[in-house]
Amino acid sequence: MKKNLARGDLSKFTLRPAPVLIADVAPAYLRAVSISAIVTAGDGPASKAVRGDNKVYLEMGGQPLVARVVSVLQHVPEISEVWVVGNAERLEAVFSDPEFRAQIHKPLHVVQQFRNLYENAWKTFRLLLPAAGPDGRDPKGDEVDRPVLYISSDLPFATPQEISEFVRRSTELDCDYAMGIVPEEAMREFNPTADGAPGIEVAYFNTREGRLRQSNLHYAKPARILNRYYIEDMYEHRYQKEFGHILRLAWTIMRSEHGGLRMLFLYACIHLAGVANRHNFSALASWFRQLVSLRSVERSVGSLLRTDFRFVMTEVGGCAVDIDNDQEYAIASQRFDEWSVAQSEKAERLYGALSLPPGENA
Repeated sequence: MKKNLARGDLSKFTLRPAPVLIADVAPAYLRAVSISAIVTAGDGPASKAVRGDNKVYLEMGGQPLVARVVSVLQHVPEISEVWVVGNAERLEAVFSDPEFRAQIHKPLHVVQQFRNLYENAWKTFRLLLPAAGPDGRDPKGDEVDRPVLYISSDLPFATPQEISEFVRRSTELDCDYAMGIVPEEAMREFNPTADGAPGIEVAYFNTREGRLRQSNLHYAKPARILNRYYIEDMYEHRYQKEFGHILRLAWTIMRSEHGGLRMLFLYACIHLAGVANRHNFSALASWFRQLVSLRSVERSVGSLLRTDFRFVMTEVGGCAVDIDNDQEYAIASQRFDEWSVAQSEKAERLYGALSLPPGENA
């Protein structure tokens, strides 16, 4: 069962797994692009705890990370509504804060988490379809082409402009699944400084087009991703500096009937280039990079997932910084004000001010 609650009335939450509508606000104006956002905030087996807790509830800048992401989405013109999937009871407690609720002008739904990331993503999509009911339903007709934005809930430096640009570029491609990437140059402001200020050094994958960082933005038509269950395997083994994760993902790729050997070759080249880079063998890293183009990776991932897959690049960088361990949390907290201002200024410089409804402030 789903309830429509007036803003500020949080006394009538019902039993899950039915989604709870936290705020129901009619769209203030029509947008050329309008899609739902699904914020993944679960604490399943593939998630990493930070400071002994689910990182999405850690505060930064006086606000839990998940609340910060939901607040940013309020200012993305293309986002029509927000769905958050995770521990419903804890999320409702976060979202009951009056100061937070004053920022909400788009419908906000909470869904009790399922067993893993794949189920969180797919079953929440089934719930947001019109007249879906408390158990959701499979898409039919034109609904198989309905896109959504999937976004992580631990992004302290995400900006509305970067998310908006990603959605618009993905929509223009008219693909079934677009994954966000950013160039190495966009991440440099998060590096340690020459005067000793700490930074967050992220991992890159190496291609002919340069060193690239995966962001936490995913534009998807979930019903068009026929092998979408492989996404859970890829997510579980995403920490690619850890050799065990590399081997397990390689096995997943090899046993696939779609693009196994070709994808394994590209995967090996990407990681060998990364190893060479980390050991300052730049010539060797460059040699491996030349064997991998973004288009070849797109084709291989698309074959594995049985979908039309593309990369979409944005240049701000904040959406590629998530919080994966205690050290990153400490550093991001220390430099939060500085990096937040820098990201906001950079986003507006690159993409300009956003077109927002009348009376709304960014």
